[in-house]
Amino acid sequence: MNPPGQHYDKPALNENDLIERYIERGLIITDRNRTARYLRHIGYYRLSPYTIPFQADRTTHSFRPDTTFDDILYIYVFDRQLRLLTMDVLERVEVAVRAAVSNTMSTHGEGGAFWYQNASNYQNRRGYSATIERIEDLIRRERQHTPSDRGEQADRLHYPDALSHYLATYSSPATPPSWLVIELLTAGELQHLYASLPLKYRKIIARELDLPDQVLQSWLKTYVRVRNICAHHGRLWNRFLGVYPAIPRSPTVRWLNDRSTFDTGNPRALERKRLYPVLVSLQSILFTISPHSTWALRLHTLLEKYHDIPLNALGMKANWDADEFWQEAFEACS
Repeated sequence: MNPPGQHYDKPALNENDLIERYIERGLIITDRNRTARYLRHIGYYRLSPYTIPFQADRTTHSFRPDTTFDDILYIYVFDRQLRLLTMDVLERVEVAVRAAVSNTMSTHGEGGAFWYQNASNYQNRRGYSATIERIEDLIRRERQHTPSDRGEQADRLHYPDALSHYLATYSSPATPPSWLVIELLTAGELQHLYASLPLKYRKIIARELDLPDQVLQSWLKTYVRVRNICAHHGRLWNRFLGVYPAIPRSPTVRWLNDRSTFDTGNPRALERKRLYPVLVSLQSILFTISPHSTWALRLHTLLEKYHDIPLNALGMKANWDADEFWQEAFEACS
């Protein structure tokens, strides 16, 4: 890639200047003070992607007639609520995967509760080394940590976290058992750990979620991407994710009754690149780990509340909720 040749010279503008820019581009502002408050506490840059569907000209960024600031805010608030709902189910699934990995490896792997210290429990040396180095680094930092003030010192004395409690209580083994270690890993590290395990163990873990190993590997990689977007308050609506979940072919995997929804024969199909297949995959796992979850109903309620949101920007069809897959999810929580 050639280095960029342009010099960035756009000036920083205050809220009033930004409002004037909106007005010059044709956006209707009904309450300047309210708009200024949102710009101050959300930011012009963060709101910019939500203005794109309302632009008449992508070069001049002029708005279509009768577009208001509230139209932009409507999508922003919807996306925020969608992000929180997505993060909610990601948490459920991530916790279940952590438990499945730790439980399976502690009872089937070599070394019991300290299986992660045994190189034979990995496909190769790279996976083993990455896990051990990460854990040793966490322990080294914990041992070197000095409370910054008396309040923190008192908190750590009376309410120690699991790692500091282990290190203060036990002299051996030098590292904690699996069920503690697994909670120290980031979602990305958990995904890499799972991928580094031998197939025989991955199959057992995936079976806990009623999935084939290859499908779970793909979904975990996608979840890390979506989780990072959510954690950084990024946009889920009208976005290509960059990493996409595998569409299961096995009839044993809970999936949409209409399996043609995502055209697996066309890798360029836009529906596959947006959020909807991720939402379907998450509900598929919920059927196993939390069969009476209200998450699907809350998703439906959110989309009903914001009924003016273009669903195709999420990769969804207007009648998405008519599929038997979703009907079963709605009924399970009633």
